[in-house]
Order: sequence, then structure tokens, then C-alpha cells
Amino acid sequence: MVSAAEQLAANLNFGALGKADELKKRIWFTLGALIVYRLGTYIPMPGINPDALADVFKNAQQGIIGLFNMFSGGAVERMAIFALNIMPYISASIIIQLLTSVSPTLEALKKEGEAGRKQLNQYTRYLTVVLALFQAYGISVGLEGSGAVVADPGWFFRISTVITLTGGTMFLMWLGEQITSRGIGNGTSLIIFGGIVAELPGAFVRTLELGREGAISTLAILSVLVMAVVVIAFIVFMERAQRRLLIQYPKRQVGNRIYEGQSSHLPLKLNTSGVIPPIFASSLLLIPTTIASFTQGAGPEWLQTITTFLGHGRPLYMALYVALIVFFCFFYTAIVFNPVETADNLKKHGGFIPGIRPGERTAEYIDYVLTRITVVGAAYIAAVCLFPELLISYAAVPFYFGGTSLLIVVSVTMDTVSQIQGHLLAHQYEGLVKKAKLRGGRRK
Repeated sequence: MVSAAEQLAANLNFGALGKADELKKRIWFTLGALIVYRLGTYIPMPGINPDALADVFKNAQQGIIGLFNMFSGGAVERMAIFALNIMPYISASIIIQLLTSVSPTLEALKKEGEAGRKQLNQYTRYLTVVLALFQAYGISVGLEGSGAVVADPGWFFRISTVITLTGGTMFLMWLGEQITSRGIGNGTSLIIFGGIVAELPGAFVRTLELGREGAISTLAILSVLVMAVVVIAFIVFMERAQRRLLIQYPKRQVGNRIYEGQSSHLPLKLNTSGVIPPIFASSLLLIPTTIASFTQGAGPEWLQTITTFLGHGRPLYMALYVALIVFFCFFYTAIVFNPVETADNLKKHGGFIPGIRPGERTAEYIDYVLTRITVVGAAYIAAVCLFPELLISYAAVPFYFGGTSLLIVVSVTMDTVSQIQGHLLAHQYEGLVKKAKLRGGRRK
């Protein structure tokens, strides 16, 4: 029998958005915050020669710089104050999550509830500052070694660059937290999403321009568009896929009343790791290409050999790309989901999987099921990211039509729409309560 909540969700009408004042405020706040972020990607750092920077970026855009430029919405190409984007914060979050699984002290903080979560968030902020300082200093040194990009090299330029880029990252970290608490959706994901989506029209125009010049055939452009539509539909289907484990709760007695046993489900997502595996795999494989672009062909011979074999579309690149995606899928899933902890929580609340003994056996069964669906999830992410990489290498289309960017855009869109539906559902519940005039304290 369908519950009242499911019936209400099925009949959810987005026309109710006009009456949901709280939701409208959240949406406007989110849009305003993203506009502020986009304006910051056009504010350049002081002491940079734009023409020389454009020449350097043109030679290095196929490396990790091109990937980071995609995530930053073109801020790296313009060397804006938001060039580091939110990536140091994401790296710090992953490192803290990893340390939580190996450090008893951090693991105890995680189990303390809201107070422990706030403390872990504070540690993440501190680590973000450290990572941003190191990355900003590396960028300043790299810019000084890239010819005439820097007008006045020296320690003044390095210090100003470190302060500017680190300050930009800390502002984006704060902005993302404000979007999460006062807006709609996950603020960190929406910042990356906004950067990619903002550059999509320009990437599409550049692709059409390459087709007009004859660099890309019309058939290749049509194939890219069809591929993008198919990949988006496939991502939507797979991201919604779940393996639901039946959880049974026994009968319980409260006073003189006996309540029947209840059943629920433990949902296990097919893709637990999200978009982290392709981002990490791409970053690692593009490091040699980035180093070679900075050396401008003057590096050691072994570096040039590695760069040649790790070019887009090369068999070694594709094999390592798939292997790293699979590795990070299992690695990150093991970090974010603990079967032993889940089994202990079920046991504490009296829940059990039918036919499986509570405790250790339940943890082993959950781990067995999670491993199997992670294999499918890893194959799905590898396929989504591999086929567009082939088109990128052979048709020379921009990064923005790759599997990683499409995966991020679709995943963030689905999450944001889901939160909007949740707010609308809560608003409709409030409307039903008001219409029914349910006042608990009014009795005659």
C-alpha cells in the first residue's frame, strides 16, 4: 500500500514553488553567491602579463592545468584570484576522511555527533590553508619560470600571489559553506558545477569554430553531441541505482501495548564514491604532461618518453586511467562507508537482515554486497569516462565534453533538484496541516 508521503511526492507540483517563500529565498541566495563567484574568476592577480600568460596556457592546456581550468571556470587561464578554486578544500576533506579511518582520536571525534563534526570541519579548514599556501607558492614559482609572464619577479610577487590565491580559496570555502546552510544544494559541489557550466557555451562555440575551419568534421561534432546526450541519460540511470538490503525490526512492548515488527531498507548506492575517482585519476596521469609543458621540451629524455606514452588516446594512458578509476572507486568507498559500524548500529537498534546473524556476520554480508556493487559502479564510471576520452583524443574536442565534467554536472544537478523537491514536499505538508486546521492544543 502506498503511503501518504509517497502519494504526495508522486503528485508533487513545481507550481507550488511560487508559494514557497523560504525555498525562493534559498534559491535566490544560491544564485547570488554563484554570481559573486563568477565575478571573482575575472579579477586578475597583480603583476601578470596577460599576453605571455595566454601563450603559456596555450601550450599547457592539455595537461593538469587544463583540467584545473575546467574546474575553476576559466580562472586559471585568466590567473584570477580564484585560480586555486575550491580544490584545496576538497583535498583537505578527503585527507581528513582518510585520517579518520586510521586515527583513533579522529574516529572518536566522528562518533561524538554534532560537536565532533564541527571539530573535524575546523581541522579541515586548517589543512585547507596549509594546502593552499603550498599550491599558491608553487604557482608563483612556476609563473616566474615561464618566461615573461611575471612583470617583476621576486619575493614581493611570490608573497602577494600566495596571499591572493590563499585568500581566494578561503573566501570560496566560506561561500560554499554559506550556500550549504542558507542556500540550496551542496555549496562546494555547486561552485565546481558553476565553473563548468559557465564555460560550456564557450567550449561549444570553439568546437563549432574548429568544425568551420575543417579541423573537426561535421560527423565528429554530431557524434560528440549524441554521445553527450547518451552519456547524460546513462549517468542519470546509474546514479539513481541502489541495492536495497531488507532490514527487519522485531516486535516490542511499550507498557501494556505490543507493537508489531517493522521493516525498512538499507540503501547502498551503486556509485558510492561519486566523482572523486575520475578527478584523482585524471590529475595523476596529467602530471607528467604538465611538467613537460613547463620545461618546454628541455627536460630529460625519460620525461619526454613518459609524456609520449601518456598522451590522450594512447593505450597506456587508457589502461592506467581505467586502473586508477577502479582503484579509487574501491579506496574511497572503503573510506566513506564502514560495514562494521553500520552492522553495530543495526544491532544496537534491534535491526537485522533476515537470515543473517547480527554483528560480525551482518558486517561481512554488507561488505560482500558492497564489494559486488562497487565492481559494477567502477565499471560504469570507467565506461563513462573512457569513451569521451577517445573522442577528445581523436576529435580534439574540449575537456568540457569529457566524462568527468558530464558526471559532475549531472550528479550535482540531480542532488540539487532532489533538495528542491524535499523543500517543496515539506511546504506542501505545512499547507495540508494548515488547511486541516490541526491544532494540537485546541480542545473544547
